[in-house]
Amino acid sequence: MGLQDKVMEQMKTAMKAKDKVALESLRAIKSALLLAQTEAGSGDGLSEEEEVKLVQKLVKQRKDSAAIFQEQGRNDLAEPELAQVAVIEQFLPAQLSEDEIEKVVVTVIANTGAEGMKDMGKVMGMVSKQLAGQADGKTISTIVKSKLA
Repeated sequence: MGLQDKVMEQMKTAMKAKDKVALESLRAIKSALLLAQTEAGSGDGLSEEEEVKLVQKLVKQRKDSAAIFQEQGRNDLAEPELAQVAVIEQFLPAQLSEDEIEKVVVTVIANTGAEGMKDMGKVMGMVSKQLAGQADGKTISTIVKSKLA
């Protein structure tokens, strides 16, 4: 079952339960999927990798918005954003822990022979590709910086 089918099933459930936050989140995913499909002009739909990237983008947008609202002391606006993050994250693959990410980073650094911050881009690219959908880019970046520093 593809992402779009899963979203539609969850939407039906959310409508029956009158869960406004879940419904709003699911409609955002559906909208983004439809927009991406029409942009790409792909009759077959999106690949699983593209779907994961799209969902990650939606999660990141909401987390960034929530952070901005919290900085401004607007928790009343931040809370709905974070609630939407929880709903949208259900459609992402299981996220790795920092320890698991660190092991992958150390392996990639050893394999590439990276030394210092000048090689950060190369290491980031390889690790991000390996952990696509399983880890947040910000977390990967922090770990890579600590290991190369």
